[in-house]
Amino acid sequence: MPETETEAGGGAVDRATELSEEVFASVESGQRAAIGAVRKFVDTVDEKLPSLGDEHPSRRQDIIDAALEMADQLVHTEYDFLRKVARSAGKALGPDDGK
Repeated sequence: MPETETEAGGGAVDRATELSEEVFASVESGQRAAIGAVRKFVDTVDEKLPSLGDEHPSRRQDIIDAALEMADQLVHTEYDFLRKVARSAGKALGPDDGK
């Protein structure tokens, strides 16, 4: 028996949902890896460049701040990517209602 339009559309939605879940899981895994890398980096900096006190910002703190800024930018880039993927998938799967 041929597949109805509703059944065919449902299959596409199910596949898109599954793909979205895989993408989100992959991004989450990447974010966890990035956080782990930053932690390891900070631990290495702490070991190799001990703090000299609280009087003046040290090179150590500048390096740590730069690493955290980089990680923050990577996370924002991933979120922007996900928003674009979700928007594209929504356009591909649903009617354009002008929103």
